[in-house]
Amino acid sequence: MTKTNAEKTEDIQRLTTHLLANNGIANLQRLGLDDVELIVKRFKKDGFVVVENILQPDQIAMLAEGCNQVVAEILTLDAERAGNRGAYRYSFGGSSLTRSQLHHPAWQMMLEVPAVTKLVSAIFGSDDFILRAASGDFCLPGAVEYQPLHSDVRDWLSAKQTPFSSFYDASGRVSLRDMPCPYVCVNFLPQDVTKLNGPTRQIPGTQNSRARIPSLEEEPEWMRLSTVCPAPAGSIMIRDTRAWHGGTPNLSEATRSIPNLEFYAPWFREPMVPGISYQDYKKLSERAQQLVRHSVVDSSEQLVTGPILRAP
Repeated sequence: MTKTNAEKTEDIQRLTTHLLANNGIANLQRLGLDDVELIVKRFKKDGFVVVENILQPDQIAMLAEGCNQVVAEILTLDAERAGNRGAYRYSFGGSSLTRSQLHHPAWQMMLEVPAVTKLVSAIFGSDDFILRAASGDFCLPGAVEYQPLHSDVRDWLSAKQTPFSSFYDASGRVSLRDMPCPYVCVNFLPQDVTKLNGPTRQIPGTQNSRARIPSLEEEPEWMRLSTVCPAPAGSIMIRDTRAWHGGTPNLSEATRSIPNLEFYAPWFREPMVPGISYQDYKKLSERAQQLVRHSVVDSSEQLVTGPILRAP
């Protein structure tokens, strides 16, 4: 039976009250850059870690403005706000012809933050990692549904199902979940993340789990409330992409954006799509050029960019 607008409003009011009282991982520890060893330890234990005070005020402002520009471009294609990760919910990469926003100056700026490459090097135990993509997601006010829990990487599937998978053990004895972390996602926060504006829910310690991920109907309430908040603007969240995670309702009055950089471990590769022109590549620092060396188009080619509403 379809609910009336009044009933929907009452549901949102009840959810708002519930989230204000209960949302967020209890005693969430936000670490500082001065304790790299603890950051790596927490990442390996929980499958994610939050690190504060990574971006400077001017970088936060640049990132927020860049996200707003890209959001506006994407929304011109979706008057109904159907989204491509659920209603009012979008992937920055899934909304780009290149599957990435690496062509955008705000995302290129994130490559030039030394603290990030320092931490990713510590997690991988090597400097020889590469950029996979520059993406992230955003959710609009009105995103009142939970996104199903999921993982961002999987064992091999046929090319008919997805072009982006690689690890395969024909014997079935070893899964990607038995290996060291294959790639990490670093989400940057251009705004505070609160109990109400769509904080990411992360299920601690699931990066090595072979259990079936529960559906929304099966998911226990504690998992729905296992969200990474509060976290201030300028922080980063580093995630093992195998860990279970999902989007949550944005009951605020503002868009919540979490742009990211994704990095492959030195030993892991999947098929990639170029995301930066040769001209922009040459403007980057030497270290950033090393990171994107597999993401740059040939100097004789033109990178075609633009918004698109690609399905998941």
